[in-house]
Amino acid sequence: MQLIDGKKTSKEIREEIAEEVKEMTASEKRTPKLVAVLVGNDGASRTYVNAKSKACEKVGFGTETLHFEESMTQDELLKEVEKLNNDDEVDGFIVQVPLPKHIDEDVILQAINPKKDVDGFHPTNIGRMTLGLPTYLPATPAGIVELLKRYNIETSGKNCVVIGRSNIVGTPVSILLSRKTEGGNSTVTLCHSRTADIKAHTLQADIIIVAIGKKHFLTEDMVKDGAVIVDVGIHREEKENGVKLYGDVDFENVAPKCSYITPVPGGVGPMTIVSLLQNTLLAAKGEIYKK
Repeated sequence: MQLIDGKKTSKEIREEIAEEVKEMTASEKRTPKLVAVLVGNDGASRTYVNAKSKACEKVGFGTETLHFEESMTQDELLKEVEKLNNDDEVDGFIVQVPLPKHIDEDVILQAINPKKDVDGFHPTNIGRMTLGLPTYLPATPAGIVELLKRYNIETSGKNCVVIGRSNIVGTPVSILLSRKTEGGNSTVTLCHSRTADIKAHTLQADIIIVAIGKKHFLTEDMVKDGAVIVDVGIHREEKENGVKLYGDVDFENVAPKCSYITPVPGGVGPMTIVSLLQNTLLAAKGEIYKK
């Protein structure tokens, strides 16, 4: 069994991005700038946005966090989105979700200019991804595929089961893994809460991506020997000595059966942030949408 080390891989990619930023600076080009919009005080969201800011600083990006009170109205947030859409100094921005319940996330995400949608959630970018056109890929699915490629894990012709059909992870990663590209060409089965017998599917799988949001959902009896497991879940539990993190996979019992497996933490999480940086770099260079 070999661990798929997202922390190490993301560090390598950050170093590659930092080199490109140095080259941009040397040629007197403006360095990329990423802005995060945070509404309210959700703990996990604040942690993610802080990590994003630190990652930006490490690679030489400009970065800014716009933090608003939870009482902010939907119209007020739409006005902030429009300001960022029209700010030529901002290459990309994210509106951190979840948003307060009185704000419609779909309305907000669709108001973002696709050219600055470095989260890759806008329908235009999702459509381009589905068609195999150049686009900003959703950060977590892109990070998963990048991990598989960098560990030389063969996906072509393999049976891949994705557990979870969210628009953020499950559905887009199922599309990426099935595309006719490097890191794709898998035969993909997308399982979810209404799938009658998930175990019957996972026992046939060479690669399993688990993003269902349930602690220790994938157990050892659901996995064949030699399978590759990617755990997207993260669950925080308070312990006497601090916070303990768990994934959607029962790591302790599943890992011995695997050829490769991602840990929690230190697996997919760091790759999500670095994928966001990669999209921002593409935006700054005008490689997807011309400046």
